[in-house]
Amino acid sequence: MGLASLLLESGDMVKQRLDGKKDGKKAVARAPFELGGVEVQPGERRRVDIPTPSSFGQAESSISVIVHHAKAPGPCLFVSAAIHGDEINGVEIIRRVLAMRALRQLRGTLLAVPVVNMYGFVAQSRYLPDRRDLNRAFPGSQKGSIASRLANIFMTEIVAKCTHGIDLHTGAIHRSNLPQLRACLDHGQTAELADAFGVPVVLHANVRDGSLRQAVVERDAPMLLYEAGEALRFDEVCIRAGVQGVINVMRHIGMLPQKKARQPAKPVVCTKSKWERAPAGGILRPQVALGDRVHVDQTLAMLADAAGENELTVTASVEGIVIGRTNLPLVNEGDAIFHLAVVEESQNVADNVAAFHADLDPDNPSISNEPAITS
Repeated sequence: MGLASLLLESGDMVKQRLDGKKDGKKAVARAPFELGGVEVQPGERRRVDIPTPSSFGQAESSISVIVHHAKAPGPCLFVSAAIHGDEINGVEIIRRVLAMRALRQLRGTLLAVPVVNMYGFVAQSRYLPDRRDLNRAFPGSQKGSIASRLANIFMTEIVAKCTHGIDLHTGAIHRSNLPQLRACLDHGQTAELADAFGVPVVLHANVRDGSLRQAVVERDAPMLLYEAGEALRFDEVCIRAGVQGVINVMRHIGMLPQKKARQPAKPVVCTKSKWERAPAGGILRPQVALGDRVHVDQTLAMLADAAGENELTVTASVEGIVIGRTNLPLVNEGDAIFHLAVVEESQNVADNVAAFHADLDPDNPSISNEPAITS
């Protein structure tokens, strides 16, 4: 079923319910939600395991999907994590979302996929067993590589049934990202969803060939990609921001009731970014943090050899905000060390970042009332 058909069906369901009430008749019940050959009844929450290609050990593998199919009609949203198997913040974000009482008031259908790439998750690796990157294999095919087959399963079983999507990521191993969104803001409802999510920076980014985001956008569905934290590490602020963002989007599209609360600050939208690279090999001493506003020629780090000789100053080549950085002090010439989102001089980034961190301070209660993970 395509996006237009899903939206039409949701609208028809609402009309039938309203007409039924006007006529004094019983409202029309929703149809069951079918996934992987399993029917999930209205008002039911159920885990569905979708078989995936076998690896050389021939152990059975699957994508586990938690289907929450509400009695009331509405959008169908997928929230996915661990497309890169070592990016685990999203796994905890989904666990917290599923534990929230707010879902008792759900309208529509939520498809939560905590681990898309179980192969990489078990191996604590970004990649699949054949060393391919799953996020370069979409939309996939039934007869291709293991990456292509897994991508095809995700597209046909999950994406094809949804009207909206959120995909959760972190930085790569030994790299941290400031909580941010990447999205095609000129596509349909996406800009509204990005504003609602509530992070300080949104990168208006072109889709990459073979990415899930490209495949979803080509199906004419709005999708957000959330980036925050580091691979193989939990980060409490990044997790809280992700939970809050998913719930904000669900409220915005009518899956949850609107709540009287302070609206998140409008994010700073950037259309360009640049990695600053090490001019030589050596030991790096960073002078700026994630979220810092930097100016052209500002010192980002000092770089020297083990004896402290041949010291170099690494400076910013653009006006920007630090949205990513390496966590390794040992760098080779040419290594990517700071990721800067290019901003205009007039854009007020610092206040956005400060307010964002204050709202999500681990010492304060969280939206999910979960105890903070300590590091």
